[in-house]
Amino acid sequence: MRNVKLMTQARFFKQGEALSVVALPHTWNALDGQDGGADYWRGIGTYEIDLPNPTKGKKQYIELQGANHVATVYCNGRELGTHKGGFSTFRFELTPAMKPEGNVLTVVVTNGVCDVYPQNADFTFYGGLYRDVNFIEVNDAHFDLLLDGTNAVFVTPHNVGKTRVDLFPVNAEGCELKVTLKDAEGNVVGTATTAAVDHAHVLIDVKNPHLWNGLVDPYLYTCEASIVNGEEVLDTVSVNYGYRSFRVDAETGFYLNGKSLPLHGVARHQDRLDKGWAISKADHEEDIALIKELGANTIRLAHYQHDQYFYDLCDKTGFVLWAEIPFISQFIPTREAYNNTISQMTELVAQNYNHPAICFWGISNEILIGADREDLRQNLRDLNELAKSMDPSRLTTMAQVSMTPMDSEHNYITDVVSYNHYFGWYGGDVEDNGPWLDKFHAMHPDKCLGVSEYGAENILSWHTAEPENHDYTEEYANHYHQEMLKTFAARPYLWATHQWNCFDFAADARNEGGVQGRNNKGLITYDRKEKKDAFYVYKAWWNPEPMVFVSGGRFVNRGPDAERNVIVYTNCDEVTLVINGSDVATKKAVDHMITFENVVVDGENVITAYAGDVKANTITLNGVAEHDYSYDLPEGNEGANWFDDPELVALKKAFKYPKGYFSIKDKMGDLMANAEAAALMGKMMAAAAGSGGAGGAMMSSMGEMSEEMMGFMRMMRLSDALKMAGDAVPLQLKLQINQALNQIKK
Repeated sequence: MRNVKLMTQARFFKQGEALSVVALPHTWNALDGQDGGADYWRGIGTYEIDLPNPTKGKKQYIELQGANHVATVYCNGRELGTHKGGFSTFRFELTPAMKPEGNVLTVVVTNGVCDVYPQNADFTFYGGLYRDVNFIEVNDAHFDLLLDGTNAVFVTPHNVGKTRVDLFPVNAEGCELKVTLKDAEGNVVGTATTAAVDHAHVLIDVKNPHLWNGLVDPYLYTCEASIVNGEEVLDTVSVNYGYRSFRVDAETGFYLNGKSLPLHGVARHQDRLDKGWAISKADHEEDIALIKELGANTIRLAHYQHDQYFYDLCDKTGFVLWAEIPFISQFIPTREAYNNTISQMTELVAQNYNHPAICFWGISNEILIGADREDLRQNLRDLNELAKSMDPSRLTTMAQVSMTPMDSEHNYITDVVSYNHYFGWYGGDVEDNGPWLDKFHAMHPDKCLGVSEYGAENILSWHTAEPENHDYTEEYANHYHQEMLKTFAARPYLWATHQWNCFDFAADARNEGGVQGRNNKGLITYDRKEKKDAFYVYKAWWNPEPMVFVSGGRFVNRGPDAERNVIVYTNCDEVTLVINGSDVATKKAVDHMITFENVVVDGENVITAYAGDVKANTITLNGVAEHDYSYDLPEGNEGANWFDDPELVALKKAFKYPKGYFSIKDKMGDLMANAEAAALMGKMMAAAAGSGGAGGAMMSSMGEMSEEMMGFMRMMRLSDALKMAGDAVPLQLKLQINQALNQIKK
């Protein structure tokens, strides 16, 4: 029978450092990959792992479930092979290289730049053996361990009960293959036996199968496949599977088992604070529990193949999944890179074929950022054809960058399509999302459309009663997500929406909102310890369990006017607000939200709320005489303690935004449409371009942008563009530009 031993320790050597002993799984970027500066180490790391002594008469294999990006494997100095791709399982046979004792496995891993995807993306590429490493021992006759990293047993169930099982044994001449299907209670529901040929299959009819029905009833069956020689069982593989059907309609969205199921969910990256990608089963389980609490019913597993354990958890929990390969952001026009997309797609589909949770194969993400070209389009067509040929039962999709033209032929390569749209964050207003979606739907009424990414940076330090785009406050994120959920609720034709991202994640090149090395669009913090207020916006809309949440608990000091308001999110009809033990007001919810106006009084306010028997959280707010500037993100890069500098505070207060006049908060398109404002903009960009640095380079390149990119830039507020320019436009210059614009009437 099969014996699997988890390898938990290795000797590790990284260029420029001394040999050390590390625990597996391991990444060498656990710290420097998330501290900012775009300087995390990308190079070659070498692992040495002591292997168990072989059993005479058995065959030995090594299984690596994740080694990023490229791994070359040796046993006792003998090269076994190289695997290209950082996210899939791969194996090599050890047997010819094994000694009776004293066996050493050497794995040389690099996360450096090569013809392997991803090449360039907005997340950290953690190097190392960051998933489990297993030593496997089997009889000579066994299910093929070298078949694309799979277990060589593939179950194709139909919801009417007809079940096909494909099996791939090796060295099993003269043996039989026995297949047993069991329900969730362990009852045998079907059996079959066939000769052990290289590719065998059996057909089994399961009467009235219990359907896998998402979160409502994620019912799983088990397929046990064995190689038998007389009475002796030589190898056994057990896989879970489920019976279900699904379809997507261009007008009414997603259907599971014939019933409408509007898909609303999140995307997920696999990393964690101080761990990177080297996370535990408990970490996976916590993520699943948090996403379920949110009320999501679908997950986009971005932007690569995730751990098999997480797919297993999704099967058992009932999430509908979008699984994809890291064909992202930057196309490489080489045969080697093309082959890598094919191999990664092959492994993704083959290794995940049995998971009922997966309904969509994703072939790329924002691949048009670099530019469109025919060889790119052919690469995408080939990937789509490959996925459909390997698995005709599922649908294909891709995530388009926002600037992809509506009439692009890319929108007809896959079965369904989604767009990554950030109107209301990177450009435009949150209210722009609905009209764009409606326009696309009208242009392509036969095409199933989804939203694969949307979001807003949300940092716990920053707060305001007057939220606006790119202020990085919790309050703007709450507003943004509330408006997005209203937009989606009014458009049932969307086949799925995936918020970006459920959890903050590492992007070492980032430096935004006073936080380095991180994308802060998560609904939950990077360490999973804090649920941001936006989490409860979603919970109010998606989770049917009655809840009431009083927001703004981190915005403690409340000055005059709108700062004295309290906002509550709920899925109950009406809520009563309680301050200092007394009921203050009862109001009905509109779109799961209630604003209690001017209820915070001077001094300490202990605030909670209730709806019948449903109790809210309790927060404490202080009514103060004026706005607390420590809650404001500075206009420039002055540091988190900018508010301790009277000069910087004075500069912040000097920014004015008079009605009827322009300011840096106006859209660049509106500014360019006004002759006087456009002239000022021209001078500003010329000055910035001449200043040098990354920001100056950005300004100087604006004249070379594509029409789609220019359209996107016209929707962006000038203040947001100035932030992107960074050091090319210091705070004092921003103030001067704003004051000049204040003199120009709209």
